[in-house]
Amino acid sequence: MSMPRFLDTNILLRYFTGSGSEKALAAKVLLERIEQSEEKVVISVLVVFETIFTLQRTYKVPKVKIREMVGDVIALRGVQLTGKRLCLQALDLYVGKNISFADAYNVIYMQSQQFSEIYSWDTDFDRIEGITRIEPAQDM
Repeated sequence: MSMPRFLDTNILLRYFTGSGSEKALAAKVLLERIEQSEEKVVISVLVVFETIFTLQRTYKVPKVKIREMVGDVIALRGVQLTGKRLCLQALDLYVGKNISFADAYNVIYMQSQQFSEIYSWDTDFDRIEGITRIEPAQDM
């Protein structure tokens, strides 16, 4: 088997949305090859973020469906992703706590590094058990 290739966001979006029928079909065939371990690809966390953001904002896909679709692709053996486990856990938190994927990923990352406090004005963090949000003070 040859070296893995990097997989860009637009391939995933064509697959998930079916837009551009020829390209959507080609994306499907590629992902089937990856699923069968006939091909290996590398994706980055930024590809995951961009895919989720676009599905949610542009295509209005519900979070539960996004978790299912993106999680299934990330979990494929032929997909190499640094922090794969963190991304999968963040997808669950993204749906379970109804927060942005970026916030969910940051919480999961914090927990993996044993951080419990975050400087933020984002009150979504207040809903996460074990995380203490601290607002920066103007005077110290």
